[in-house]
Amino acid sequence: MAAEQTTLTPAEYIAHHLTFLTEPVGQQGGFWTINVDSLIVSLVLGFLGLGFFYWVAKGTTTGVPTRRQALVEMFFSFVDREVKDIFTHGDRHRFVGPLALTVGVWVLLMNAMDFLPADVVAWVTEHLGMHHFRPVPTADVNTTFALAVSVWLLMIGFAIKVKGAGGFIHELFCSPFGTGPIWAAPLMFVLNFAFNLVEYISKPLSHSLRLFGNMYAGEILYLLLWMLASAGLAAVPFAILGGVAWSIFHVLIVLLQAYIFMMLTIVYISMAHESH
Repeated sequence: MAAEQTTLTPAEYIAHHLTFLTEPVGQQGGFWTINVDSLIVSLVLGFLGLGFFYWVAKGTTTGVPTRRQALVEMFFSFVDREVKDIFTHGDRHRFVGPLALTVGVWVLLMNAMDFLPADVVAWVTEHLGMHHFRPVPTADVNTTFALAVSVWLLMIGFAIKVKGAGGFIHELFCSPFGTGPIWAAPLMFVLNFAFNLVEYISKPLSHSLRLFGNMYAGEILYLLLWMLASAGLAAVPFAILGGVAWSIFHVLIVLLQAYIFMMLTIVYISMAHESH
């Protein structure tokens, strides 16, 4: 990698770090491809998160809690309180709480991969035979969209469970504008369905693109700031100051985006229980 980087232009260097490790599905050159790096890192972090909570659960005590138990209990209490404040529909918060905690921790772990030095990751993966490897799954729109679609399907599932299939379809075509007089009913059906369709489509798009956009922009800014050092010795202090300042600010972005994604998950599922 080091030898290769001496011949790369800044644009090629950035493009190299923003290229996924992809594998086509089916025949070579097919339409469908898998971003192997996003898939591997997501699964590894998911199992690490589950393993951590299992490790904490095995060591729980009713007496004086350990530091890790106190940390997890504090985090769990925070999430549970947020769920109860937003989700007021019976006892279903018992499902939504663990779901929100799982989503929040998983997204936080994936976001935190942005703290790994890009060149160190590239050096390790190249020695493992992978020329391209992006370690931040949430900087891949496929990952964030898959998470958002999963929440979207749960939202629709809850809506059908609470309102029934007939009630859900009735709401799609008869809310929020009503049906009006009989002669205007066909037009109102179309208007109501179009309005609800826009709402249902916009939720997974905004849910996924907000997280993706912030993490993708964070990657690019990291690369641009450190590339500033290549402009000359005088630019090195500015690159270091800019990189450190952005790193501190990016800690807030990583935490905030995980929190927002978790909160929107709670809000969307809560909205599925409401009628127009």
